[in-house]
Amino acid sequence: MRNLLMMALLAAPMSGCQSGADALTTSASPPELSEAASSAIAGDMASRFAEQVGQGTGTLVLKQDRSPFGQALVAALKSSGYAVATEQAIEDKKPSVQLAYMIDNFEGQTLARLSTGSVELTRAYSTTKGGASPSSPLSVMQRQ
Repeated sequence: MRNLLMMALLAAPMSGCQSGADALTTSASPPELSEAASSAIAGDMASRFAEQVGQGTGTLVLKQDRSPFGQALVAALKSSGYAVATEQAIEDKKPSVQLAYMIDNFEGQTLARLSTGSVELTRAYSTTKGGASPSSPLSVMQRQ
């Protein structure tokens, strides 16, 4: 557990080295993540995102990989009150926020990350076929 937390904390500052909105256009999750685990992680991450970012930020533009997690995240964000566009074609006059996600397996845990140009949320989860539960505190990195 301590190695996992250390890895997440070390990886967070390095991910801030990316620049520009184009760095956030790719999202990915492993295909072996069950629908129940995907839904649990997406629900938790969407609620934590709402706590950090708040409402009224504009349309979230999400390029997803059509995985169960991508679909669950879109549903969770919409149920949290966000407008979500999964295609890049949105009106230029409306404010929008690029959102990317990454789900990866590490030492028997599932790492989840949501990223925008201004904030990045990372958390580890213990997953089973029947769901998922957080196994680390939420890591929040603010960018200026």
